[in-house]
Amino acid sequence: MKASTFRHGINLWPPFLMAGIHVTAIRPDYRHVRVELRQRPWNMNYVGTHFGGSLFAMTDPFWMLCLLHNLGRDYYVWDKAGDIEFVKPGKGVVATEFRLDDALLDEVRAATASGGKYLRWFENDILDAQGEVVARVRKQVYVRLKPEARANPKQEP
Repeated sequence: MKASTFRHGINLWPPFLMAGIHVTAIRPDYRHVRVELRQRPWNMNYVGTHFGGSLFAMTDPFWMLCLLHNLGRDYYVWDKAGDIEFVKPGKGVVATEFRLDDALLDEVRAATASGGKYLRWFENDILDAQGEVVARVRKQVYVRLKPEARANPKQEP
């Protein structure tokens, strides 16, 4: 799926739309995604700050999706675990970014080449408009090369 189509679709997805989560940028190669959480009266907690579940949700699918799009159909890619540390109350617009580079993708491919599973932790800071950390999120992603891909490796051109 084209990244721009995905961005528009996920921004209309009811769980993100109602939570105030908005993907503001996604590169065509899915190697960079920027996500904002916009504070609205219906997505604040009892004390008037961002609801913790929305802070975590804004990071939920993106490491997995970025890896899936970059590794391709020869791999199983799943979210395995996650945790969040709330650093300070979040108000207004908060944002986080996801970035993949060649070194990280090479690491994952090398770790899964024999067919074993690979569990990799990724970290994100969620920042407020002043650049201060509101929360730190860790996500563990499961990656494994599919058996049929090991049996029929693709030849490099």
